[in-house]
Amino acid sequence: MTVAVLLQTTALVIVVALLAAAGTGKLARLDGATYPAALTRAATAFAAVITLAATVTAALASLFT
Repeated sequence: MTVAVLLQTTALVIVVALLAAAGTGKLARLDGATYPAALTRAATAFAAVITLAATVTAALASLFT
């Protein structure tokens, strides 16, 4: 059961990160950015969401241990 919850949570975080990256890339293109610049912004947004999730996980883990 714990492994299933962990896998579902990981999948959810990755989906949210991908959605944030796609939205950021689309908004960058609408703003007139080139494709490489939009891709860079999307990658930055993806990395930021993953980093935020890791930070929140570490903070919660320190509270529960």
